[in-house]
Order: sequence, then structure tokens, then C-alpha cells
Amino acid sequence: MTILEWLRRRSNNKQQQRRSQAAEVPDQYLNNHEDERLPESLEDAVAIISGLLGENDDFMLRHFHIFGQFDAALINFSNMTDSDVVNTDILRPLMYKPEQLAGTIIPQQQLMDVLLKDALYHSKGSSECRLSMIMESLLRGGTVVLIDGLGEAIIVETTKVDKRSIDQPQTEQVIRGPREGFIEQLGTNISLLRYRLPTTDFRVKMMKIGRVTKSKTAICYLKGIVNDALVEEVERRLSIIDIDGVLDVGYLEQFIEDNHLSPFPQVQNTERTDKAIASMLEGRVIILVDGSPFALIVPTVFNQFYQTTEDYSERFLMVSFIRLSRLLALCFSLVTPSLYVAIISFNPELIPTEFAVAVSGGRAGVPFPSILEVLVMEASMEVLREATLRLPQQIGGALSIVGVLVIGQAAVSAGFVSPITVVVIALTTIGSFATPAYNAALALRLLRFPLVFFAGMFGLYGVMVGLILIANHLLSLKSFGVPYLSPVVPGNFDGMKDTVARLPLWTMRKRPTMLHTPNHERLGGDVEDKLKEQPINTLDPLKVGNQKEESTNGASPSDHGDSSNGSTH
Repeated sequence: MTILEWLRRRSNNKQQQRRSQAAEVPDQYLNNHEDERLPESLEDAVAIISGLLGENDDFMLRHFHIFGQFDAALINFSNMTDSDVVNTDILRPLMYKPEQLAGTIIPQQQLMDVLLKDALYHSKGSSECRLSMIMESLLRGGTVVLIDGLGEAIIVETTKVDKRSIDQPQTEQVIRGPREGFIEQLGTNISLLRYRLPTTDFRVKMMKIGRVTKSKTAICYLKGIVNDALVEEVERRLSIIDIDGVLDVGYLEQFIEDNHLSPFPQVQNTERTDKAIASMLEGRVIILVDGSPFALIVPTVFNQFYQTTEDYSERFLMVSFIRLSRLLALCFSLVTPSLYVAIISFNPELIPTEFAVAVSGGRAGVPFPSILEVLVMEASMEVLREATLRLPQQIGGALSIVGVLVIGQAAVSAGFVSPITVVVIALTTIGSFATPAYNAALALRLLRFPLVFFAGMFGLYGVMVGLILIANHLLSLKSFGVPYLSPVVPGNFDGMKDTVARLPLWTMRKRPTMLHTPNHERLGGDVEDKLKEQPINTLDPLKVGNQKEESTNGASPSDHGDSSNGSTH
């Protein structure tokens, strides 16, 4: 063995040791005794569980007799369990022998079957002999019944944790559309999806992520519509995550995205159930995490970030106009400050004469160059925006008004900035607010600063170079293998029906081609043909007649009177 090979092997061994040490969680009994079985002795079993959990003040241990003859103990955490369920569905039926078994002698080896099949009233009861599973059930709010001499316990799901009611999502409000959004409880979120998807094709795959939190993660999709390779890739990326805790679905987003250094989000998040369902109907995968009111949508393309669920509830002409206004606002938020700096500093001849006089008059008393003006105002607006978000709601609105009106007017009066600069920054800020997706708007806000620097150094050439670099970066991005600018690049005509403008729903016959779904058709074959037929105007006055109150003067006759010959009466 050469010295280089020895050094390389030694380095690999050290890396493996560091990884194994990082993966260990201190004082985790369950990790070291994963396959240990529950002792048959009730005293030993209670001693082990009490030794691990007994120091908690909400730990509850109650000894009782099953059917008056078998020693048993009931264990749970009082703050996480439903006491009514414990008393009514567990303790009462276990302490009194069922009527159908009255007078019979129950041997101990058959006791577990009798308890589960004849005595226990709860639907979610099972037997378990592994100590690690018993402990995990207790930590999640379950109730455990230990029986002397059996070596296995009864686990009953009695979790009761207060939760907020289902309400309208605060981050994605719409004028027309459903008002229900996800909450923090994973079970409730899955039930909201099942309520809208009463089909056997709806699939939910569960996994646990986090060495300490063991957060339940659900992968939701529609079998037969989604590409199976996409589901496997989502499972693979989630399975390699090794972290001590997952407190929000945003933790997973940072692990599964393709390009970790890009400012543009490659995974879409939503609080709306209808948006998640619409994505699954297109062939996408939804990721939910217990404790987070947001869902992740993969794969994601750029045009999803300026679309809303309301776009599909309104008529296509109105929606297309609104989408164009959003794209205009997006361009304002990205390009306006840099264009202003480039034109004022390098190309003032592009400004009309009358407007140039007004601009120069407004900048007459300003001692700073335009680039410094814009950067100071942009930084001030970012600080003001962040302060508005973090303050209480009652104060935040007042601060935004004071910041925009008073501070802006005071800065102009003091000669720090020109009035035209305030107008430019106002247009930029309003444009960023018009972008529906917060994370996409945040990326555009970040990219404004390098564009302003390019404009201050090279003028319009710098702006064009910056835009070319941004476009080149967007072209290089992918989300789970799907090009980020699809369906524009690479071009697909069917996909372009739902990009800048939205064509009528009956013209979008196929699901997005970029998702490679096994079921492309989402519209009936004869729907569009039937819509092209001449409508039957049943209540046309020329057909049913038009009578003015009780008078027949000027009234048109009806052709519905005689069905035999079609003559009017």
C-alpha cells in the first residue's frame, strides 16, 4: 500500500467516523434498544418505562385489575390524551367482563385476543411487544395497557391536541374560490384532500424524518396520473435527509431542490387545498409535514409563481388581462430601478425634452448620484417592509402609511432624494406586491440590487448583460428534471395555452406534457365539439311568446302551443 492510498483511506475513515458521530443523538434509549422486547413481568415493564418517562409531571400511571383478576397498568401523558376516551373506551370495558363472556374462565394465553376482539371499545387498538414502538406511541399521545405475564401491551390511539380551526389562508387570499386552507395537523390536511378526491387512485405514502422530532411526512399523488419515476425520486430525496428535527415543510424544501444556490424557488408551496389538488390532477406530487400548514408542490416551473387558483374560476378573457398586468408588475419590480439609473447617468438623451427639464429640476438640489439614491431608497423600503411584517398587525399598517407618506415626503423636502426617485421606488415596490408567490417576489427583490450596480457602472449595456445572465440562469435551472421555463423553453404549444394568457378551459385538453404523465387526456373527447354546436335557446321570446301583463297588444305569440304541426296560436 502506498502512502497516498494510506492517507486517502485514513481520511475516508475519519469522515465516516464524523458522520456516524453526527448521526448519534445523545441519551436516546430507543435507538440503542430498537429490537428489545417488553418484559413479561409487570413490575419490570413499569420500572423501565417509568425510568425513562417518569420524571415528567404529566406522566400518568394507574394500576388496575382486568376483569377483576389480571394485574395491569395504564400509562399515558395526561396533557396529550383524551381522558373521556380513556375512561369510557379503555378502563371501563377492561375492568368489567363482557356479558357474552360472563361465567367463562379466560386462560391467560387467550387474554390478549379476548381484550382486542371482545372487550375493548376503541377502534384503533392493537398489541405490541417491541419496547421502542410502545415508547413512541406514548410520546405521540397514545395510551398503553401493560398486563402481567403477557410480554406484550395494548396500544390505543387517544391523542388529543388542540388545533386551530380551518380558515382562509392568510398568504393566498382570493376574491372567488374556496376559503379553506391547510392547518398544522397532518391528519386534518389529508382528510381535506380525501374529501375533494373521492377516488381509489389517491395515494398517501408516510415516512418519518428527523432523529428527534420524528416528523410524519406524507407524499400524496394520484396513481395513474403521476409519473411513477417522479414518485420514486421524491421518496429517494426525502429518504436521504438525516437531521435532528423538521419543524416546517421549508426544511425539506432546502434539501430536495435541484440548485441550492439559486435565488429562484424550484419548489412551490401553498396553503390552499384546491391548489394542491389541482397540481395533483396535473400529475404533480404534494408533500405534507405534520406541524406545518404548507404543502410543497413538485416539480415546479416559473410560470406557476404568477398564477393563482382564481385564474381558473373566472372567464379566460378577464384572467388573461389580469395575468398580463401581473407580468407587467413583475417587470416593474425587477427592471425599473436599473433602467432609471442607466438613463439618468448614461443616456439622458432618451428622455423627452419636457420631461428631462422636469427631472433635472427635481434633482437640482440632490447632492448624491442616482445610483446612491436608488440604493438608499431600496434599502430603506426593504427595512420598512420587514419592520411592517414583524410588528403587531394593529401597528404594522400605521407604520407602513407613516413610512411611505411622511418619511418619503420628508426625504424629498430635505433634498436627500428627488421626487422622480420616490416614484420609481414606489412603482417597484407595488410591482413586487403584485407577484402572488412571496418567495418568487423575494428573488426579484434580491436581483434588483446587482442590476442597479450593473446599470450604475455600464449603463444600458450593464442592464442588458444583467438580464441576459438572469435569463441564462433560468434556462439552466431544473426542478426534478423539468426545465424551469417550460413550456416556453422548450416550446410546447399545448402548454403555452396556460402561460402568459389563459385560453378557455375546453381548449386545454391535455395535461402538461413536461410532466410525462401516463394519462394525458383530462377533457372528454366530445366536449369541445358539443360546445361549438348552436345553443338551444329554450326561453327565447320568439319561441315561448312575450306577453305584457294581461294585455296582448304587441305580444309575440308562442310556438310551443302545438307540437303536432308546429303552427303558432
